[in-house]
Amino acid sequence: MQDLRPRVRIQSEAIDMASEDALLATAAGPAAGARVGFSGQVRATHEASLEALWLEHYPGMTERLLLEIGEEAQRRWSVLAVTIVHRVGLMQVGDLIVWVGVASAHRQEALTACACIMDRLKTEAPFWKKEISSAGESWVEARASDERARQRWVQEAPARRPGASD
Repeated sequence: MQDLRPRVRIQSEAIDMASEDALLATAAGPAAGARVGFSGQVRATHEASLEALWLEHYPGMTERLLLEIGEEAQRRWSVLAVTIVHRVGLMQVGDLIVWVGVASAHRQEALTACACIMDRLKTEAPFWKKEISSAGESWVEARASDERARQRWVQEAPARRPGASD
């Protein structure tokens, strides 16, 4: 039987989007009519000349939370396959930080599930970012706009499953 759980990986190596998309297509199988991929990258900032970004995470906890987010997206939108790959360590401007792929029978389910996954990753996943620039180093604070984006998914969340524990 095919394992339909989301594929989740935290790595320090560069993300190969083509390989990830091919694996997503294989996992989704022939019922997939849509595959959506989102890639987030280190971007230059105008406030200071960003030279690099350092990401840390809480091993074990991070992977479990990403898996839970992916599983919830699969339940809510009946998507066929989910992949979440996130980098940690030192990254330069232009390097990929995250790749999220979602496959489903129809495009709207894939698009919506991918948006939800990213909004939740930004606010719930235990990652810490440090910007390294010509002005020095500073940890990145959470943004209110990211929390507002996450709230729409929490407010639209389905009712808890019977027997789910706290």
